[in-house]
Order: sequence, then structure tokens, then C-alpha cells
Amino acid sequence: MTGIRIRQAAELLGVSDDTVRRWIDNGSLAADKDESGRKVIDGPALAEFARANASKSPDLLGSESSARNRFTGIVTAVVMDKVMAQVEMQCGPFRVVSLMSSEAVRDLGLEPGKVAVAVVKSTTVIVETPGGIS
Repeated sequence: MTGIRIRQAAELLGVSDDTVRRWIDNGSLAADKDESGRKVIDGPALAEFARANASKSPDLLGSESSARNRFTGIVTAVVMDKVMAQVEMQCGPFRVVSLMSSEAVRDLGLEPGKVAVAVVKSTTVIVETPGGIS
């Protein structure tokens, strides 16, 4: 069993420790005790809980797409020269950075404060695990 402590679970779900404890207390999320007597949550159970309780991003594009990774957020910064631009967005707890042409930035009217959707479709996705978390 991959035991995830309450604090780690809260960080992964983007909620407070108290919220995770309430979910455990009301039976929404199962927990066991580790060898030290601390409550831990089974990794696969937490993953299923996260998937089942994830809020769906609003579909601001209003169109069909094969891209499944869509992050609605707000533009926080635009750095632009004559040809290329770097656009930064805050999409919930995630910072998304996109490099695109300056022409595209102007055409889309991207500037800090504008709501936009980052659509990610890639042939390569790199997944890393932080040290110390099993």
C-alpha cells in the first residue's frame, strides 16, 4: 500500500488538512493507520477520489477538440519582442507558460487579466516523481 499522509493528500488535492480530515470523518475518503498510528490514505484510493471529485473546467472555447488537456485560467504576464512572445497563465494551482508568435498574441488580445484556455496537445509528456514520496 502506498500510504499518503493527510498533509500530502491536502497538498495534492489543493485543499486544507482540515478538509481532508472532514472527508475521512464523514466516510467520503477511506484512511488507515501507518505503523506509527498516523492516518494515511491509500494512493490508488486517493487517485480515484481526486478523479471522481475533480471540478470540470468551464468550456470557454465552445468547440469540440481532440485535445483533452484544457486549462482555463487568467493571463498573468506577456513578454513580447518583434517575432516571439512568452505568455504566462495561472490555471488554478498550475502555472502554464506558452511560447507563440507575437502576431498570435496580438490577434488573441492576450494581456494580463484576460481569461483564456491553455490547450495542451503533445506527443511527449515527461512525468517526474519528487524524491521522498512513494
